[in-house]
Amino acid sequence: MVTFLQTPMDFIKIALQLGIEIPALDQRVQCHQGDLKQLLMWGMMHNLNWSFGESLLDMLFVPELPLCGYPGAECELGPQQVSRSAPANANASEPLLSCERTKLAPLNATLCAELPQTPPSTLSSLCRALSWLSPQQVRQVWRNSCHTVRTLLDPFLDEAACSQQALSPEDTLGTQEESSSSSSSSSSSSNTTTTTTTLRRVARSYRSLKELLCVYENWTASGAVDPSVVSLCAENFQEEFVPRVCNNVQVFSVLLADATNTWLWRYCFNNSRDFMVSRHCAYDTWGPESVQPAMVTLCWTFEHDQFKALLCGFSLDFFNLIFSNPENTWLRPNCTQQPEEVDLVSLVAEACQYGQWDVEAQVTAEKLSVCIQNDELVFRLRVCGNATFLAELLKDAVYRWVRDFCDTAPPPMPPTPMPPTDPQIDILQWCNYTQWDHIPIDPSVVGLCWQMDQLGFQKNVCCNLDLFEHLTLDPLNEWLTSVCVDVKERVDVVAQTCRYSDWKHAIIVDMTDLALCADQDPENFTRNVCSDQVVLQNLLANLDNTWLLQHCANHSAAVDPARHCQYASWTVVLPDPFFLAFCWDYDQVNFVASVCSNPPVLSLLSQESSMREVVQRLNWSCSTDFDAMCHPGASKLQALQMLVRCGMAELQPHVDRLLTQSVASALGQATSLSVVLLVALEESQMTSVQVTENIRLSVLKSVQRYMEKESNFDNKRILLQCFGKVLTNLMQQGRVVTSDTFSLIKEYFHIPLDKLQTVLSAVDTTTIRLILEYFSRNRATLHLSEEYLQTMVSVFFHTHLAQDASLFRELSPLIAMASPADIQALPALHSNPYILPTINSLVPSLTAERRYALGRWFACSMSSANLTAGGLSLIRDTGNLIAYLPFHRFQHLSPAQLLDGLDVLLQNTLTPLQQYFMAQTLTGTFRNLTADQFRRLGNVTCLANPTGLLQYAHTEAFMAIQQSVRECVAQGYRVPSSMVSSVVLASSDLSSPSSLSAESLVELSHFLPQLGTDFLSKLSQSKLNFALPSLASVAFSPAQAGVIVDKLSAAVSLVEPGRLSSLGSLVSGVRVETLWGITSDSLLSALPNISLHQPGLTPPQANAITTKLWGFPEVTGWLGKLEPLLSSTPLLSVLPRTPRLVPTAASRTQPWTTQQAIALFEEAHKQKSAMTVQDLLALGTIAPGVSCRALKRMFQVTPSLDTMRDVLVFLRTQPVPLHTSLKKCIIEELYQLDFFSELLGELGAQIALSLPVSTIKKFPPDMMEALRRMVLQESQVFMLLPTTKKLLLVDKMLQRLNMYTGIYTEEEFRGMGVMATYVADEVFMQVNRQFLLDSLEMLQDLCYVGTKLELVAQMLQENSTFGPVQNWTLEVLIQVGRFLFFLKKETLQLIPAAVMTQERIERLFMSQQQWEESEFGALCMQSMEVQERQELFNKQQFVLQFFLGFLKVNRASAALVPSCESLHVTRPSAWSINSLTAMTAASFTRCLELLGADPYLPTYQLQTLLTKAKEVYGPASSLSPSVIGQLGRLSSQFSVEELGRLNLSELRAVAALGAINTWSSRQLSVLFLRMLNSTKLTPSQLDSSSLVALGYIICGAEAPVMRNLNAVEFSKAVLWLGRLRLQCSEVQQRALVGLLSHSLAFGPISSWGTDVFLEISGLAVGLSDMEMSSLVREQIEGLTPLAVSLIPPDRFTVVFQPVQISMFSYEQAVAVTKAQLAALSTEQQTALSMVINPWEDKPVDFRGRSSGVAVFPCPLCQLGELLMLLSLQLLFTSCA
Repeated sequence: MVTFLQTPMDFIKIALQLGIEIPALDQRVQCHQGDLKQLLMWGMMHNLNWSFGESLLDMLFVPELPLCGYPGAECELGPQQVSRSAPANANASEPLLSCERTKLAPLNATLCAELPQTPPSTLSSLCRALSWLSPQQVRQVWRNSCHTVRTLLDPFLDEAACSQQALSPEDTLGTQEESSSSSSSSSSSSNTTTTTTTLRRVARSYRSLKELLCVYENWTASGAVDPSVVSLCAENFQEEFVPRVCNNVQVFSVLLADATNTWLWRYCFNNSRDFMVSRHCAYDTWGPESVQPAMVTLCWTFEHDQFKALLCGFSLDFFNLIFSNPENTWLRPNCTQQPEEVDLVSLVAEACQYGQWDVEAQVTAEKLSVCIQNDELVFRLRVCGNATFLAELLKDAVYRWVRDFCDTAPPPMPPTPMPPTDPQIDILQWCNYTQWDHIPIDPSVVGLCWQMDQLGFQKNVCCNLDLFEHLTLDPLNEWLTSVCVDVKERVDVVAQTCRYSDWKHAIIVDMTDLALCADQDPENFTRNVCSDQVVLQNLLANLDNTWLLQHCANHSAAVDPARHCQYASWTVVLPDPFFLAFCWDYDQVNFVASVCSNPPVLSLLSQESSMREVVQRLNWSCSTDFDAMCHPGASKLQALQMLVRCGMAELQPHVDRLLTQSVASALGQATSLSVVLLVALEESQMTSVQVTENIRLSVLKSVQRYMEKESNFDNKRILLQCFGKVLTNLMQQGRVVTSDTFSLIKEYFHIPLDKLQTVLSAVDTTTIRLILEYFSRNRATLHLSEEYLQTMVSVFFHTHLAQDASLFRELSPLIAMASPADIQALPALHSNPYILPTINSLVPSLTAERRYALGRWFACSMSSANLTAGGLSLIRDTGNLIAYLPFHRFQHLSPAQLLDGLDVLLQNTLTPLQQYFMAQTLTGTFRNLTADQFRRLGNVTCLANPTGLLQYAHTEAFMAIQQSVRECVAQGYRVPSSMVSSVVLASSDLSSPSSLSAESLVELSHFLPQLGTDFLSKLSQSKLNFALPSLASVAFSPAQAGVIVDKLSAAVSLVEPGRLSSLGSLVSGVRVETLWGITSDSLLSALPNISLHQPGLTPPQANAITTKLWGFPEVTGWLGKLEPLLSSTPLLSVLPRTPRLVPTAASRTQPWTTQQAIALFEEAHKQKSAMTVQDLLALGTIAPGVSCRALKRMFQVTPSLDTMRDVLVFLRTQPVPLHTSLKKCIIEELYQLDFFSELLGELGAQIALSLPVSTIKKFPPDMMEALRRMVLQESQVFMLLPTTKKLLLVDKMLQRLNMYTGIYTEEEFRGMGVMATYVADEVFMQVNRQFLLDSLEMLQDLCYVGTKLELVAQMLQENSTFGPVQNWTLEVLIQVGRFLFFLKKETLQLIPAAVMTQERIERLFMSQQQWEESEFGALCMQSMEVQERQELFNKQQFVLQFFLGFLKVNRASAALVPSCESLHVTRPSAWSINSLTAMTAASFTRCLELLGADPYLPTYQLQTLLTKAKEVYGPASSLSPSVIGQLGRLSSQFSVEELGRLNLSELRAVAALGAINTWSSRQLSVLFLRMLNSTKLTPSQLDSSSLVALGYIICGAEAPVMRNLNAVEFSKAVLWLGRLRLQCSEVQQRALVGLLSHSLAFGPISSWGTDVFLEISGLAVGLSDMEMSSLVREQIEGLTPLAVSLIPPDRFTVVFQPVQISMFSYEQAVAVTKAQLAALSTEQQTALSMVINPWEDKPVDFRGRSSGVAVFPCPLCQLGELLMLLSLQLLFTSCA
């Protein structure tokens, strides 16, 4: 049979494969959209199992409608339409039955390619013959064969009624013309091949039906068109139907008058959503007559948010309009917000801790009420039952009501079960049920056990009848009857219900009673029911009891099929319906043989009952709906169809078991080929069998099953990319797209990321809508990656939205995931009125980057002229979006527009530039702004011109202005000096501080640092105490804070509890001597509050607190509070505590420093030597201290990809930076693994950027892209790299990502993030100038070094930007901002002087300082060379002095004298020395500390300023410690004699002098002796805090004196002292190292590990030559770059051999100075260059900020280098 079927099928398959070109991906990974028959053929070739059994039945049983003519009125089309096919696909292939095909599939794409060469067969012979023919000859064979087949089929396909008489004259003429054309064509080709020509049959076309039926012009009259015709036209001519009906209000309304056409609502909404929503969901036009329930349903679906807003918006008219129709009552809008649930369990557990109650202190009435209401039984037991406690409680009359409560009876009902609230209650003791029969049990105990032990209570009480009756004798236990079910009662129920003897009679027994008896009394039920035929027969008379057959067959042998299924007697007496079903279920083989093949019996059965009864008799479980067969007029054919379908469903499993796999496969192929031919017939309009409609669900289900099982995505991709459109059409052929049809759409969310773009780009608009709908419904459960979403959104915006702007409605929610480049692809504003309101509603939820991208998009539709010409209400009419316009457009808004739209602008996030423009414009234009308007402006007021604000003096508005300025300063904003002096300070009498009221002091609190210590010292203690809450949040300097704290502590000691916490930021003024006397409890309680404020503790203070607290053994339990000071905790304080710290869980979450983590890990390793990776991860924050040796051992044990990934992810999340040695170790271990490339994404920026550039430059584009993303996520790590390495890294990245040529676009610039300004100069100069103008504010946040400053200055002066500086206006200056300092001095002089006012200059300084203090700006300044920073300052100084007239040759003799406020806004060194010395004594004293802290004041100016200070304060001997602390760098100009007379009795003054690094040796010696004399201490008495305060002065002690220092105290101070570049001699350095190697400190040097060397840092230079040359790898890894750079050159070349230099890290190598490098031998230099430059064949200097010398290659010395490397290798070998 298989052979009989297979051979003809193979011939047909080859023919179909030739005629049907199946879509495939081309070289561009694209394909054309296939049609249905191509999809079917593709599935047959790729093992897609098409299941068309039921579909063929549907086609066979549906009567074919007449092919010609118009159906009469008596014909009921009903649900049977002429066709349900989708509209013709524009991309579809030629019709299969068209013999004149221009293109055939290649032969190797057919079955011929799969046939073996042997053995020969008819099919293989045909294939070989075809393979010899040319493509043209193959087409000729196809054409001739096609004509022959059509000639044979014409009599069967054509009918007399559809002959020429049925055609119109035009059709006849067309047929003749086509025939002639065919004949001539055939004759013209007769010279090449012999052809058989025939007249082509004219197919019946849709055109005749459309012209006859779909005459839309005639549908405007009521009742003019039959509903079946409407359905036919809608389904077959959708493209014309939608605009002619759905978009035609008149026709649409007429059709809806017929209730049969209500389906048009959803049909039109699906196919013309925008029009339908805009037309029918216009709620303001709705009225009682116009609103239909269908309209309400659809507007609720498609306009849900707006509809709900109207219903919930208290619009009573709209609410009544909707719910006046009963059909709309299904609407249930949730207009309330879910109230916040109270966690009752937690509340009770916290309040009702009876064991911890303290009557006098802790019990409150609130707690008592909570416990009584929610924990009554336990309360009665623990409180009412405790006479002693109750008596004590009742002593307070307030609690008398508790006695009344305890006297009342407990509740009759049980409490709600809940977990125990008191851990002290022993359930086993209280609930000992075995003793309850013998002793009286208190009702409260019964309730307690029910509450705490419900399971045990049920078992031991509820199921114990005697105990239950005993307990319920007490009326207080009556509630037990509601929670317990009596066993005896259940027995009684069975006895009363299961009366088997009564069931022998013809009575009705309730089905639930039967179920109860079968379940509770199975033995008696089986014996009395299943084994008793009389009872069973009586019970089966009830249709609800048919389950008894199955039950009794399973539980009893009495029900025997052979006994009950006597088929021979059925021709005489028909069986009972239930036994009919029983025989089908349990005797199916005999049933089929005796009944199904016995027509008389079948006839009797069909006459006896209805179709449903037959199915019920057979007990078929098919899900066929027979309701359609029950209405009058149902045809027998339909009934037979349903019966056969139901029977096939039942027999299908049996047939599958009988057929062999080969037979089933052959039958399946035959069915599929038949369907392909039927689809071709339908395509040519030769049948109305409704093929497409009938196979639609079968195709979708088959594809769905294939998708679920197929593992090869390439096959899935073909279906999604090449057949997506036809599958979508099949989904939508029904009027409603159900949730089941989305099963294929979800496959689009499983596409691999690298193929996503090409697949989504190929889908059509309809599929896009379905994808978006599915995404909207299931977004929370899809779990898509960010990259996936970004790619998907990018394709939708760039490809599909650009082609069809109507998609915007569906795509608008995705704007939140779109990139700026995607947002630029939005359609023009005027293309859709829906766009602007939608975007305005989305703006508040978008990120700043996306908001400004929308602003740039909006600017394309809103020109400057449109803004200027816009009406007064332009801002309010436009909405949020206008706030994000680029500034060069925003500045064209008029003052009137700004004032009118003030609320809209202020509710959005304006840039500082926009705020400045708005403040300057409003205050400069209007002179009558109100106080309310200034309050609404808020902080924006601080950006106004102070001169304009002074016009409101003595008005209510001025009070609002002052309040705004105070709030600005309190929030950390800088304001111009005149705004401080004229607007705020001028209104207070500052000449007499004592006369200030306490309230005024509070208002001035944030301005007090600018008033100086002299002003603060004159304030009274009472007023300071009143203002303390405000003062505690002000950033005072330590000297200023010291003045305030001294005054406050004079009245109230800081030792008192809570006093230290109340100081806030003033804690920096607490004396170290005071901290020594404060208890540990007070210190611990104050630490969390202290850590919240800046500047926080000084180093001596931090040392004093940490050393004090870590001296207590209990410190291991204080880690949570000590966390803010861990980085300031000396290693020597931690080492003794490591054995107790390691086991604690708290220690594994603290941010330990590297040296602390190393020490803790060493202790953990001692406690468990055989440590695994999992053990390492369990250590938490201690793990970064792992040694390289231990880590290697762990990796060798488990060298799997997952293990490495777990370690990398773990290290990436650590709160502190990883040490260089650990990063180097990880790189060395991972790089040699085969799966290193798979781990790149897990490395994190810290480790990835530590890779050698030789490795990074070899990365393929995907790995380089991963590195780029890592840098963007952790940009701080990139900024810490040396500048040269950053430049090289970015250069390699640009090359690999193909960004080196062409315009430097906005997308590329933003994609590089922090690296954008480190590209090569030629790339940077190609930056898009429009982007430059639009993003100036963002660009000013970036870092510019080297030539980039000049390039930026050059671009700003181009004509395409701002042009020559001579033409710059104030508007240009405020946009340029701090970039002004990038201009050359010669160019700066050309700026118009009129725009460079003092206020503008101060704002320039403020913008630069604000950037320098930001996290990113600070890192940038740190990476700049000293010379670059000095040059940048010189520009700032030049701008101020040039434009304020200091550099004029003939300037007036009266120089401009700066105020103290001006110096705070700019910096003192920017002013001329003459102007500084010309300040009044009062101003000078206010600014003394500021002058002393300026790092840019040259030495000669320091001398001049010190002279001025001595004039004000007197000689050095009379200076107080407070003044000495303020002098700062000015102190370095004291003579030796003056230094010997200073008062250094306070550590605050010592610390100020100890921070200066310019002292001479003589000065240092004098200062050290003066400190000892002032404090009356000997060197051995100096504690660690005093040593920290000494700082650089420590080198003033002679070596013998140093040896007398306390070794332990010095080792605790080394954490700070080691960070300084001390100017000690070698003898002094050696003495200090001797202290560190003391047995009570770090011990012998040979025992020092990496942790100790990290701790002592620069002091390691004191090691002797022998000790330093003996350092091993772990010790060398601990040498800090500072320690390396401090080693004298002559010692460096002696102590470090090439082998040791090769162990250096990159950071250590680049710290080598020029002098050290010059002293190295050739071998040492080579070893050093190999560390610095392992990525190049030639040495390159990548040391960044190091002052070392670059190592340059000698082009003529390559041979010498090779010899050097060889000798170095030999040397290494000998050393090893």
